[in-house]
Amino acid sequence: MSKGILQGVRVLDLAAGAAGSVAALQLSEAGAQVIKIEPPGGAPLRGSPGFAVWNRGKKSVVLDLATAEDRASLDRLLAASDVLIHEFTPREASARGLDDAALRTRFPHLIVSAASGWPSSHPDAERPPRETLVLARLGLMAEQPGHRAGPVFIRMPYASFCTAWLCAIGVVARLIQRGRGRGVGPAHTSLAQGALIPMTMHWARAETPSASFARGLDKSVAVAIHQCSDGEWIHVHYAPDAAPYMREALDALGPDGVAAANARWGKNHTAPNFGANREIFATRPAREWLEHLWAHDVAAQPAAPFGAVYFDEQARVNGYIAEVDDPQFGMTLQPGPAYSVTPPARVAHDGLRPLGADTQAVFETLAPRPTAAMAGAATAPPLEGIRILDFGAYLAGPFGAMLLADLGADVIKVEPTSGDVMRYLDRVFCGCQRGKRSVALNLKDPRIRPVVEALARWADAFHHNMRLPAARKLGLDYESLRAANPALVGCHISSYGPAGARADWPGFDQLFQAACGWEVENGGDGNPPMWLRFGVCDHLAALASAYALLLGLYHRDRTGAGQMTSASLLGATILSTGETVVHADGGVDAFARLDREQTGVSSFHRLYACKDGWVAVAALTDDEQIRFAKLVQDDAQAFFAARDRYAVEALLEDAGIAASVVREDQHDAFLDDPGNRAADLVMSAQHTTQGQLEQIGAFWNLGDARALPERAAPALGEHSREVLAALGLPEAEIEALAGAGLIAG
Repeated sequence: MSKGILQGVRVLDLAAGAAGSVAALQLSEAGAQVIKIEPPGGAPLRGSPGFAVWNRGKKSVVLDLATAEDRASLDRLLAASDVLIHEFTPREASARGLDDAALRTRFPHLIVSAASGWPSSHPDAERPPRETLVLARLGLMAEQPGHRAGPVFIRMPYASFCTAWLCAIGVVARLIQRGRGRGVGPAHTSLAQGALIPMTMHWARAETPSASFARGLDKSVAVAIHQCSDGEWIHVHYAPDAAPYMREALDALGPDGVAAANARWGKNHTAPNFGANREIFATRPAREWLEHLWAHDVAAQPAAPFGAVYFDEQARVNGYIAEVDDPQFGMTLQPGPAYSVTPPARVAHDGLRPLGADTQAVFETLAPRPTAAMAGAATAPPLEGIRILDFGAYLAGPFGAMLLADLGADVIKVEPTSGDVMRYLDRVFCGCQRGKRSVALNLKDPRIRPVVEALARWADAFHHNMRLPAARKLGLDYESLRAANPALVGCHISSYGPAGARADWPGFDQLFQAACGWEVENGGDGNPPMWLRFGVCDHLAALASAYALLLGLYHRDRTGAGQMTSASLLGATILSTGETVVHADGGVDAFARLDREQTGVSSFHRLYACKDGWVAVAALTDDEQIRFAKLVQDDAQAFFAARDRYAVEALLEDAGIAASVVREDQHDAFLDDPGNRAADLVMSAQHTTQGQLEQIGAFWNLGDARALPERAAPALGEHSREVLAALGLPEAEIEALAGAGLIAG
């Protein structure tokens, strides 16, 4: 079996939670040796299914960092490793000698990624790194419409998985930079930054906003999750009216009947006959509808129970499901790699290593890393000098390329002369296009082909999310582009993965929240399924694609060989379900279930209503739960209902219980907050038509460099002439192309 791309890289994993552990898992399955360090007795989550999934294949070492002897052992590991991942707050890291200054002095070769709750310079940096509390404090629980009024508990742990990808991406970007002799630097991120990933669609304001920008995306829009005659639910994206069953039923209702049905239900921005559709879907069983819609190219998926997707043939054929013989849970089905590269990612099929099983062997084979050639401090963003073509549209593709621009890559957005179809939603468009230059070309005209080939020769990599038949028709597939540049690295985001019967099917975020079980779980016990309006599956796929593309570039730096990489919404969403394991008989190990009121998963981990708002509690340790029970006595809800939220927050914190006020209506408050601005969580840049644009800021903290481009999203073709001139086209030729309508801008 060929070795993985990151063969020879050693990673120390000190993470206790999901974010850092999943990040280290990505590095491990890409070929790195990852050493999981746990205290005597094991990490708090050891024994849970999630811990088994997130830490499979890692070496297990036990160290008691309270003792001088084991701290010296940790120093030996640090000297012999390339990467350190941890989740400590700044104060906790400093107490262990793991702050940036100390590590830089003693281990100048080491790439460090802290994935705590908040950026180290933020006022909340010392708060516990618990996703529920971060979402509450940011105000994101109030951004999700629920089955009742007020903020709702968000069951899908999307912030942890976004943070995991940010951590892994940052580490590989720094490895590329270090490997090119451009120095060493940190790649820190946080749960807050992971949570804010999808808010780029929503939280932004402009000095002179267009009507579309000012409108944004309505929180109250009706969602196309329809109940069928058998009681099952399906999620349909875009209007299903052209499908024969639906067309015939609409015709039978007649214009007056359709209008009356539409009036009985809310409006959906993609389905003009939403109400009539809803009533017609109730006339046939879900499976019949799904097979009919699929046969007529209508994007739809069932709102499936958790674990059902593990038996989906499309997931299996793409390697998104792995069989793992875990020593505790037996033969299990677990999420496989969410991306594809060459050599491929590899899953450890024997599962989690026993606690401390590798302590002796690891220390017997340690050798310090050579530091002379790599010890200089990096002052530039890690991807500076790397050139990327973004042929994507809508959200997932452009967002993946934007992440690379944030890390310093020179990204050129290549779009039709009519513009990316997402331009009609100005706020969403601006949220996934910053830091890029725009070149607008008529890609369908053969006369523009020499320009495309010149761009391919200029680039190190390209990225897109169009369906592959369309890419081949335009000559934007890997084989066509590599003819101009054999060293090119490509990355494609698909809906369902590059192999299998659904490889070329259309797909959207909503469908994968449905198919992977998250709509059922987000809805709460006994409630209809609920879609998270954050578009998290699109963003998870974008993150996975950025990681895959960087692995391709890292491999090319070592071998000279280009390659095609890929990621998908299906694979990235399945990975997010890895808090439990599935068995061959369809059984799913126990996992936390949201209550009917959408307040939480237990009395210790939920939202409580106070006199003037809400407080979130995340008492996750035994000690915290004992203290919580003592504080609230017999009736927790009465305890909270009798008090103001800030008073309750203070009482809980004084008692050593992790909690936070649940903030609401935070759009402007977040953008105005001086702490957020100082921590680079807010970006401000001049836009060509929107004026001064403020939006979500940096997703990484890079020490002496900033992961925050100064360029707002480009206007259509804003840089066409500039780029074509830089490619060597004479001015007369550029004018001729413009005159023929082959370029815009």
